[in-house]
Amino acid sequence: MKIKISEAATKLNVSIDTLRRWDKAGIIKATRSATGVREFDLNELQRLYNKRYCKTHEDSLPRGTALVTTDTQKYSCIDLFAGAGGTALGLENAGFEHKLLMDIDRHAVDTLALNRPHWNIIRQDVSEFSFKTFNKQIDLLEGGFPCQAFSYAGNSKGFADTRGTLFFEFARAIQEVMPKVFIGENVKGLLRHDGGRTLTTMMKTLSQISDPVAGIKYNIAYKIVRSQYHDVPQKRERLIIIGVRSDISSQIFFPKERDYIVSLWDAIGDYPQSDGQKYSVAKYNVLSQVPPGGYWKDLPQKLQKEYLAGSYHLSGGKTGIARRLSWHEPSLTLTCSPAQKQTERCHPKHTRPLNVREYARIQSFPDTWRFSGGMNAQYKQIGNAVPVNLAFYLGRCAATMISGKVTPEDQAYVTPATDEEYYSS
Repeated sequence: MKIKISEAATKLNVSIDTLRRWDKAGIIKATRSATGVREFDLNELQRLYNKRYCKTHEDSLPRGTALVTTDTQKYSCIDLFAGAGGTALGLENAGFEHKLLMDIDRHAVDTLALNRPHWNIIRQDVSEFSFKTFNKQIDLLEGGFPCQAFSYAGNSKGFADTRGTLFFEFARAIQEVMPKVFIGENVKGLLRHDGGRTLTTMMKTLSQISDPVAGIKYNIAYKIVRSQYHDVPQKRERLIIIGVRSDISSQIFFPKERDYIVSLWDAIGDYPQSDGQKYSVAKYNVLSQVPPGGYWKDLPQKLQKEYLAGSYHLSGGKTGIARRLSWHEPSLTLTCSPAQKQTERCHPKHTRPLNVREYARIQSFPDTWRFSGGMNAQYKQIGNAVPVNLAFYLGRCAATMISGKVTPEDQAYVTPATDEEYYSS
């Protein structure tokens, strides 16, 4: 049910300014009516309200843990661009056994080996590897092909960036393996990159993958998935592309949004200790004046101009500057560093950047998962990761398509793709 902002404010007993701030911060998304009036989904507002004014939630996992399936059925998996293991661990928790993991980053590979020494981990450029020996032997092939080429922070060069061309290596791997299901993950910005032409090229490439002799191709769909509704204390939106082999299923499933969110308090309210970056004295003096949930606009105007310098007069793209997080909301999307001026992630109570363990918690890594390399390398690995619990839900979607059945457990986890999300068959 869609309602106007004034009606929503009355029903929830909050101010119109509060709803506008939630919308601007990405906590909730308003839509515009045909006449341009801002409207909200009442059910979504209600679950956000219920969470915001209650520090703990009965559905929240114990801090420092991750979701694990009760299903005993096992499936095979290949994980490309594996990074620090966010996707790999989530898929393992969802019932997948890894036959191959690959990444080119030394620290990421060391992290994988540190936590799962029995995994078949290869440090190699995907473009130099042949996957033909795995042909039709793998249930799921997953790859979070590098997103920097399509993100704002990466200057959005797309296929002009060598990292952007790795998508075609991902597609080649699918063609050589012909897995029952494949999942690709990237930033939300890919949806509109180059006026939508980049995504159109990708979907056309994937739709052409086939085994003409066997008459097999892929049914494909894509969707923007919001991590904050999948047991992740973070407003991290990702574009997910799912393909299922035509001889396996004609139905595609995406993660079903939960009826609650996980707040920062749920994740790090017990103040986990670890190494972390520190602010300079000058930055500390600035951030100490920002209230929880606030940012540079909460500073005195003179200090705003001093701190933002030339950026002060630019429009847009500044909401991450001098940002202090709030206990009662999910975190903003984590980046590779919590102390960078454009993407600051200050602790809700203490005037300091989030530490490494807090970063990991917000990405839903369990406390048992350790990271290799120096502090900055650890931040980078965590910031680039797919949230573990989101990967768990994606894994259960894959399991549903592979097995051809929705388990009682998965009835709460998966939902069929709609006509809007369906691409080809």
